[in-house]
Amino acid sequence: MQRGGRRLRVDPSVVDTVLAVVLATVTVVYSWEAYQARYRHEDWRPFDGWAVALCLLVTLPLAVRRRWPWTVLLVSAAGLLAFLAAGYQPSVNPWAPLLAGYSVIVRRPTRSAAGAAAVVAGLWLAAGFQARVSVEVSLAQSLIGTGAIWLFATGTRNLAERNAQLAEMTERLRKEQELRARHAVVEERLRIARELHDVVAHHLSALAVQAGLAGYVFDSDPPAARAALDSIGATGREALEEMRGLLQVLRVAPDAEEDGPYLPTPGLDRLDDLVDRARAAGLDVRVTVTGRPRPLAPGVDLCAFRVVQESLTNVIKHAGPAARVTVALRYAADRLDAEVADDGAGGRPAAQLPGGGLGLIGMRERVKLYGGSVEAGPRPPGGFAVVFSLPVLAADA
Repeated sequence: MQRGGRRLRVDPSVVDTVLAVVLATVTVVYSWEAYQARYRHEDWRPFDGWAVALCLLVTLPLAVRRRWPWTVLLVSAAGLLAFLAAGYQPSVNPWAPLLAGYSVIVRRPTRSAAGAAAVVAGLWLAAGFQARVSVEVSLAQSLIGTGAIWLFATGTRNLAERNAQLAEMTERLRKEQELRARHAVVEERLRIARELHDVVAHHLSALAVQAGLAGYVFDSDPPAARAALDSIGATGREALEEMRGLLQVLRVAPDAEEDGPYLPTPGLDRLDDLVDRARAAGLDVRVTVTGRPRPLAPGVDLCAFRVVQESLTNVIKHAGPAARVTVALRYAADRLDAEVADDGAGGRPAAQLPGGGLGLIGMRERVKLYGGSVEAGPRPPGGFAVVFSLPVLAADA
């Protein structure tokens, strides 16, 4: 038998049926005993079979009071009025209409509830008159009885309404949390998509250029072709390693243990390898560094590396291997300023270059994420330039 955390759930209709049967039994038994002990000496009509039938008519409809509250109240009221009109002593039979009136008040709007309260008050007033008590006593017991069920029923109804509102707010909060979680998942997928775009676009562009170069000099310059093939192999392996590191994030569950350590996040410390691959693809790349280089925060370091990588990829795709590229880094006290510019030799005019792709969008989103700024566009002398600036905290030093 399990204990704790499990409630005993009972069908409300079963509870109402038991209540109706118990109340009917108590009413009949008490009425018979009260008549034999007292009321038979006060000139009341004998408590006979018709009295029993009317008592059952008053009490047994309570079994369905939740389903048809108004019908139960009217049937019970009619039975009580017939009981009073027949001349039976009324003090033993007014409780069922009171409970029926409570059922209406707790489940119906205020106007309908007020009508039910008026019916109950009228029944109790009539019972008081039939019981041969004073007008004051009849009026007092009518007001007290009706007021008690009104206060209790309205309190129960208000509590039920607050519980319903709380349940609705809880459901809204749950849905909002689900939407936030989905939004976070979408943002993370977009971030990973930008990472994959950077990796795939850069490495595949380099692979395409190197493969073309190897095919072009395969017969005339075998050593150059071999060097290009070696570069293709190294570039492909590095691309696979980076993609494996990114995709591992998608495979591992949040609470699961990783199969192995993640690959280190690339940063400007790998700028030389990036430049070497660009040179192997045929670009003439020159790197200048101004200021004192220092380690940066991982996010800023990754952002700077990806922007430079995307810029070199664009040069390979649009300017061609004959272009000369300058990568300039300037370390200031609180910022990192960088520029990647090419002279446009052998490429298409800047106005004809496709725009609005994931590359430039990814640059802007990355730099904006870290509070920086980026500008990309054609240069007046020719070529294309990407200029960006990232804030560097003092703690990064």
